[in-house]
Amino acid sequence: MKITDHINNRGDKTLFSFEILPPLKGLGVQCIYDAIDPLLEFNPSFIDVTYHREDYVLKKRSDGSFDRVSTRKRPGTVAICAAIQNKYHIDAVPHIICGGFTKDDTETALIELNFLGIDNILALRGDPRKGDIHFEPEKGGNKNALDLIHQVKNMNSGIYLDEELTQGQQSNFCIGAASYPEKHMDAPNMQSDMKFLKRKVEAGAEFLVTQMFFDNKHYFNFVEECRKNDINVPIIPGIKPISTMKQMMVLPKIFHIDLPNDLVNALEKCNTNQDAAKVGTEWATQQCKELIEFGAPVLHFYTMGKSSQTKAICEQIF
Repeated sequence: MKITDHINNRGDKTLFSFEILPPLKGLGVQCIYDAIDPLLEFNPSFIDVTYHREDYVLKKRSDGSFDRVSTRKRPGTVAICAAIQNKYHIDAVPHIICGGFTKDDTETALIELNFLGIDNILALRGDPRKGDIHFEPEKGGNKNALDLIHQVKNMNSGIYLDEELTQGQQSNFCIGAASYPEKHMDAPNMQSDMKFLKRKVEAGAEFLVTQMFFDNKHYFNFVEECRKNDINVPIIPGIKPISTMKQMMVLPKIFHIDLPNDLVNALEKCNTNQDAAKVGTEWATQQCKELIEFGAPVLHFYTMGKSSQTKAICEQIF
């Protein structure tokens, strides 16, 4: 089922969804099931599966030359989506990214997803490769999420990269896109980011999922600005409960977000990661209650492959 259908059929209910990471190369699919199983009682409407492009390190040879060695690869997004839908009969939403993919690669992935009966995708530019200052697209690949959305939309119309293919099978993907209540890190200002977001929606994005935020005012104001700019698709808030003391410093740096003073003050009083996780759970629970009252269509949790905090929050709100 399409995400938009889930939302349209929900009535006044706020839905539940979450994101998982593919296991690192060498690990099995059981770790995915172990992360999903504790959350099934809350009836997730869909499960996102991320895609991480490869990182590389240079390893010096004895002759002084260097080999480029792949590290931190997380394979299996398409296969994991198939496994989730087969085992749980829950809609899986694969991330499709620009980085590391040519347009041919993207088309192949979309064809496979269409064969598997995957109804939804989240179209993303993706992050810069580790060590790169700026995002560099793959040679022959899409430069940004807008280009990627255009390619998916073309395939939905039966338009493939091979111009001689005039009667291609039409896919029917429901396209999601990312949004940033505190603006994308590469945008010069919020107004510019809003213009680009509107272009993504006009190109075919049917729902938006936000970057994590810890002050609900950012989401409330963002939704209001989107509506003022005639961006009227569903906007799904992304929730990430803080789980360690280190994240107080790491998350703002990586994701270019602010933490509210009250949250920072509470975390600074923590002596252990267990204390920090308790603060993070309580904070996210209150966030969720306010978001439900606001009328958020879905609460989408960034679980990072760990379900215990999300389960504790859901027990209090669903």
